[in-house]
Amino acid sequence: MKLTHGLLIAGVIVGLGALLFWGYRAASAPLPDGFPLPTAKGDVEIKQYPAYRAATVQVRGDLANAPSRGFSPLFRHISDNSISMTAPVETRYPTATLGASAIATGDAAVSFLYRSLDVVPEEVAQNVRVEDIPPMVVVSVGMRGGYGYGVYTRGVQQLQDWLAMHPEYEITGPPRRFFYDGPFIPNGLKRSDIQIPVQRN
Repeated sequence: MKLTHGLLIAGVIVGLGALLFWGYRAASAPLPDGFPLPTAKGDVEIKQYPAYRAATVQVRGDLANAPSRGFSPLFRHISDNSISMTAPVETRYPTATLGASAIATGDAAVSFLYRSLDVVPEEVAQNVRVEDIPPMVVVSVGMRGGYGYGVYTRGVQQLQDWLAMHPEYEITGPPRRFFYDGPFIPNGLKRSDIQIPVQRN
């Protein structure tokens, strides 16, 4: 009886260790070549991004569920092609989410980013598009907490307030969110950047 109890405890410890290790690996996935670090919590900054290659799926409907709906086909894509996971995962939202009454449904693009422009997949499923994203400048706010849609809309509002105080910048593209951490990282520690592409007037 004592042996069985001891084995059960050992099994639980090993299982928890595996989950923590997986969570650590997800949190420590490398950034694509040349990417800046995540923006610090609460900071708003201008960031320059190099060109990068991404595998993208289009998701239609509830924008709150877009990142999770896009994850599975993209994970199959990198698994089938033996492509290493990177962070962040990107979701590009409709420009209409920048409006005064932000929409909650529409078309979103969810992407896994390749480590470099040299990565070329051998197989691409019909619902996956491989695209090269040109260099861009963004205004970015660093967020901490869960990955809910409310965090996104609050971040967009912070960026809109910043842009209102900096009229020398104009918006040049749809907003996006970078998700840096895996599902086993506690919500309070999860990092994301919410960004709007801009150019200086």
